[in-house]
Amino acid sequence: MSHNSFGHLFRVTSWGESHGPAIGCVVDGCPPRIALSEADIQPWLDRRRPGQSRFTTQRREPDQVRILSGLFEGRTTGTPISMIIENVDQRSRDYGAIADRYRPGHADLTYEMKYGIRDPRGGGRASARETAVRVAAGAIARLVLGAAVVVRGALVQIGPHAIDRARWDWEQVSQNPFFCPDAGMVPGWEDHLDEVRKRGSSTGAIIELHTSGVPAGIGAPLYGKLDAEIAAALMGINAVKAVEIGDGFAAAAASGEQNADAMRMQAGHIVFDTNHAGGIIGGISTGQPIVARFAVKPTSSIATPVASVTRAGENAAVATTGRHDPCVGIRAVPVGEAMLACVLADHLLRHRAQNPD
Repeated sequence: MSHNSFGHLFRVTSWGESHGPAIGCVVDGCPPRIALSEADIQPWLDRRRPGQSRFTTQRREPDQVRILSGLFEGRTTGTPISMIIENVDQRSRDYGAIADRYRPGHADLTYEMKYGIRDPRGGGRASARETAVRVAAGAIARLVLGAAVVVRGALVQIGPHAIDRARWDWEQVSQNPFFCPDAGMVPGWEDHLDEVRKRGSSTGAIIELHTSGVPAGIGAPLYGKLDAEIAAALMGINAVKAVEIGDGFAAAAASGEQNADAMRMQAGHIVFDTNHAGGIIGGISTGQPIVARFAVKPTSSIATPVASVTRAGENAAVATTGRHDPCVGIRAVPVGEAMLACVLADHLLRHRAQNPD
C-alpha cells in the first residue's frame, strides 16, 4: 500500500526525491515491439525542464533521461521499462533555516504526521521535481496511443487573468514561455508575474487539456469511468486543487436542453452538435475530443513570511528562500498532458483486453 504506482495494464511506478541523487520510474505493461529510444522521450522532458525563462525556478536541471531496461534492438520487449533522471543542481543548504518548522501550504506537516519523518530539502518526495518522470512515462504512453491520438494542453489563466478564447491559436502555445494559446495575453502575464515575484509571493493557474482521436467506447461505467480516472490522475499532480471535465462546474448553471449534446445523423454517422460533456458520457468516450481542466494553487514556497509552528510546537514565521516557481502552473502543462496520456493508454489496453475484436 505504498501508493507510488498508478494505472492497471499500463502501470507507472515512480521513485526518488527532489534532493536525492536521482529520480526515476518503471513503466510496466507497455506492449512489445514499439520503437523506443531516449530521443522519443527527451523532447517532452525539455518542455517541462526548469530554468527556461525568468518565470520558472532557476534550478538548472538538464533532465536527461536514460532507459535502463525493457528494450532490445530499439524496440520494447513487453517487460518493465525502467528510466532514470539524475539530479545535478540541488541546493540543500537553502532549506537549512526551515528544517525545524513546517511550511504553510506544503506537505511538511502532513508527511510528518503520517510517517513520523520528513525530508525538508525541496519537499523530498512531495516535490514537483517528481513530475519529470511522469512526463517520461507519458512519452511512452503517447507511443502506445499512436499518432492518431493527439494530447495537448495550454495555460488558460494565471491568477485572475484569463485568456480571450476568441483568440485561441494552438500554434502560439509553443511560441511563448507560458504555453499560452492567446498571444495577446502574454505581455499581461509577464507583468503580473514580475509583480508577484517582486513582492515575494506566488500565483495560481488553470490548465486546459484537449485530446483528439480517442475512439468511442473507451472507459467503463461505474467503477472504471474514464472521466473519474482522468480526474484522479490530474488531482494527483502536485498543487492541483480542482478538476473539470467538459463544462465542469459551469454545467450546474445550464438548463437540461442547454447542457445536452444534441445528436443527429450525418453521412451515415452519428455526430454531436456540441461537446458540453467533454467527450465522455457515462464514463465512456463518445469519440469527440476529450476536454479537461485543472486548477493549480499558488506556489507554497514564497519569500513573504507566513505564520507557522516549529517541530517543537513553538510559533514561528516561515519565509522560503532559494529557487522557486512564482507560478508552478506553467510547468504543469506538460505534466497534465502526460498524466492524461497515461490514463488513456491504460484504458485503451483495458478496452482491447475486454473487446479484442
